[in-house]
Order: sequence, then C-alpha cells, then structure tokens
Amino acid sequence: MRIAFKMKLKPGFEETYTQRHNPIWPELEAVLIRQGVKSYSIFLDQESDTLFAYAEIENLEKWKEIAHTDECQRWWRYMAPLMEVNDDNSPKEIELKQVFHIEQK
Repeated sequence: MRIAFKMKLKPGFEETYTQRHNPIWPELEAVLIRQGVKSYSIFLDQESDTLFAYAEIENLEKWKEIAHTDECQRWWRYMAPLMEVNDDNSPKEIELKQVFHIEQK
C-alpha cells in the first residue's frame, strides 16, 4: 500500500529538519520497520516549506499504531518546534490522493 501526505515546515528550519532526519533515531527506525514500513521518503519544496511524504506500508492499521509508541511520541516532541503541529505535537498532515502510478514488474 502506498500513502502520501504533506506537512508544513516553519521557515528557517530546513537545515535543522534535515539534520535531525539523517539519521533518524535507530529506535524510531526500528518501530517503523516493525510496523511494516517498507519505504519512507520525505521531500521539501523549498519555495513553500512544504514537506511531501511518501511511504510504502503493509497496511494502514499498523501505520496508525506507530503514533501510539513512546518512540514516536518523543520524536514528535523533538520535531514540534520546527513544523506546524496539532495539540498533541503530531505534525499537521494533509492526506494526498493518488491519481496515477506506474510500476515496472
């Protein structure tokens, strides 16, 4: 299953955001893998500070469970000063609808 969403980085935090993700915490990476994340990329539109995230996951339920882990909760608190977030520090996300896909088999 493929999912995509966008988030908003606060102006001036591109370098810090990039550094914090390279690498992400090993314990958070382990959670992602354990919960069935096969691939996860985040791209930045530098003109608008919009983050575009794309992930290949086993299923949506396992993906949503990540938010309830201690590792994810700590990560959200760590990243909250850099981006637009909800009251629980989760990133404000806008789900994107897939309209086209091509894959070589």
